[in-house]
Amino acid sequence: MSTLKSNFINISSLIANPDFLTYYEFMQEYIRARSDDQKEERLNQIKTATTEIFESYPYNEITLTTIAEKLGWSRANLYKYVTTKEEIILEIAKDKMTAYYSALLAAMPIGNNFSDEVIAEVWAGIVNAHQDYMRYVSYLNPVIETNVTVDRLAVFKKQYYELAWQLQDRLCEMLKITKEEAYKVQLDVLFFASSNAICCYKNPLVQEALKQVNITPPEMDFYKDMKDFILMKIFWIKK
Repeated sequence: MSTLKSNFINISSLIANPDFLTYYEFMQEYIRARSDDQKEERLNQIKTATTEIFESYPYNEITLTTIAEKLGWSRANLYKYVTTKEEIILEIAKDKMTAYYSALLAAMPIGNNFSDEVIAEVWAGIVNAHQDYMRYVSYLNPVIETNVTVDRLAVFKKQYYELAWQLQDRLCEMLKITKEEAYKVQLDVLFFASSNAICCYKNPLVQEALKQVNITPPEMDFYKDMKDFILMKIFWIKK
């Protein structure tokens, strides 16, 4: 008997097995979310899988196929919840953005009497703890310019400005500066942090290239760099 024929018989026997059919039907029913809670659960599963892939692979190597394979789903099942990888990245960025701003607002409560030094220390510590969000920030432009719907982007932007304006008001109170100045400070910190979080030194390919030419780049201290930058921005804005 040929190997192909033998494999066909084995597969046929497997499919004919009532236990297999029950399991297959269960998995299809499980993946096919019906309630809003189920849809939210599936979306969270998609975001978790994509986050894990994003931590190990370059952005351009992430596809809906790799995400579906990570989940053990078909692309057809994945399409029931998202249509592009950019939509997933935007959703993850929204979650991480909310965590970052919520941490800042909690660590610098209304009515605090923090000195500029303490503000810089607290802020730098939170930025350091949310480097994963900073990496997503660095990819937002190509994400938004590629395959994101206006509706999804509107939800993202609404959430961003609600949080950013809260921090803006908090900084106004703490630093005794205008709203325009406060917003610019937080935006400068965000952009500086996002560029540092994906510094080319961290790229394995760059590290290998530097090793070949026997070059050791200066060591980076993300927390210290952020603290120094924040202190500098506070000093100049209040000058």
